[in-house]
Amino acid sequence: MTSNRNLWEITVLSLLQGRPRHPYEMQKLIRERKKDEFLKLKRGSLYHAIERLRKAGLIESVETRREGRRPERTVYRLTDAGGRALVDWLRELLARPGRETLPFFAALSFLPNLTPRDALEQLTLRAKRLEAEIAGLDAALSELVPRIGRLVLLEEEYARDLRRAEREWVLKVVEDLREGRLAWDPEQLRRWADLARPGEPPAAD
Repeated sequence: MTSNRNLWEITVLSLLQGRPRHPYEMQKLIRERKKDEFLKLKRGSLYHAIERLRKAGLIESVETRREGRRPERTVYRLTDAGGRALVDWLRELLARPGRETLPFFAALSFLPNLTPRDALEQLTLRAKRLEAEIAGLDAALSELVPRIGRLVLLEEEYARDLRRAEREWVLKVVEDLREGRLAWDPEQLRRWADLARPGEPPAAD
């Protein structure tokens, strides 16, 4: 569930966390909430993701409705298995660094689906793993640069410095979570989503 191809699935699960929705509403929310920054917003991709999740038992259809002269639209909801999968996938994306940045970007986008304590645990683990990667790259560069020169190792140097910057940022967020400066109530956010009109995100405080 960590590849870019599967970011569609985690997006659908997150959008259905609040309440049942039909695909057109999901697509509208993706645009309104700027999720298209990490998704290629193609209608077919959304429907393919919905079908994969339905076959996996992570979502299910609850009704088919017609609004005015518009075509019939199937409404989907999250299953219990889908709710557990969403949490597990978000934890993995938060805790495990990778070469690609989009999965982490997506996980941060859907962070309110986790509790602050859970997010703290996963980001703390990520910081530790980043520290280990940085140490490994430092060791490799220290050994190889004197032998073969810096020029052919610039990409490794770049990768190390990116991880340093990411770790520094993650540690700042960890500290804010630990001190309560960054906090939210997932259940309250879901209640807001239930009260919001279809296609509209809940108002922020």
